[in-house]
Amino acid sequence: MTKSKLASVALTLIALALSLLLLSPYLVMLLTSFKPSSELVSVPGTLFPKNWDFSNYINMWTAAPVAQYLANSLLVAGVSTVLVLLIAVPAAYATARFTFPGRRSYLFFILIAQILAPIALIVGLYREFATLGLLDSLPALIIINTAFNLSFAIWLLRGFISTVPATLEEAAWMDGSSRIRALWTIVLPVIRPGLVTAGIYAFIAGWNEFIVALTLISSEDKKTLQVGITQFIGRDNIQWQYLFGTSLVAIIPVVVLFLFVEKHLVGGLTEGSVK
Repeated sequence: MTKSKLASVALTLIALALSLLLLSPYLVMLLTSFKPSSELVSVPGTLFPKNWDFSNYINMWTAAPVAQYLANSLLVAGVSTVLVLLIAVPAAYATARFTFPGRRSYLFFILIAQILAPIALIVGLYREFATLGLLDSLPALIIINTAFNLSFAIWLLRGFISTVPATLEEAAWMDGSSRIRALWTIVLPVIRPGLVTAGIYAFIAGWNEFIVALTLISSEDKKTLQVGITQFIGRDNIQWQYLFGTSLVAIIPVVVLFLFVEKHLVGGLTEGSVK
């Protein structure tokens, strides 16, 4: 066997070992989610269930309003992602194409805003939304997630737009297109990978958000999934089978989203640049 083949086999084995290491926690969660309650506290414990209890995945939907939690999380993450893209695209385009007074200060402010974390402002956010009468409401979560994810999206899309030659837009203008139409038909197809990246980031950030939802939401029917699954953690016991099962369900939307948009991350780099 040649050195190149040995190196290829070694790299493959290393990649498989690392993948197994990274996936092992999820495997433990999956196997534990099928264990009956009696096996969760048995000593010594076992990796594989002795008696597979498939009813755990049915009972967990009634042990807590998981379906409602899931719908709330999808609504908050989905709407905030759409708002982030709708606001970030024109903001990024303006900073990439126009020179105006205060432009540098505006960009500096966006950079500083990206550093701030919601937990550092949680008291101020609570008082602000209490004054607005938006406590214990999903719109409050949507507004906050949108605000805190905008900075990254603007900076990212500004970089993508800056790489698009202005001559492409000028050619469209000569053909009678407006600036908005040129943005829609020329610029956006070219920066599609950037849009997808910004969208995935905003969705995952909104989907995983915990501190703000825990602080602002008190009604059971308005809790997001990340907060709702804590219902399985009691003072005296933890329902591990339901906790792990619901946690695995929480991963599915993010995985499905990535599989759906993955092809767009590597496509569209030159699409739209031909008149």
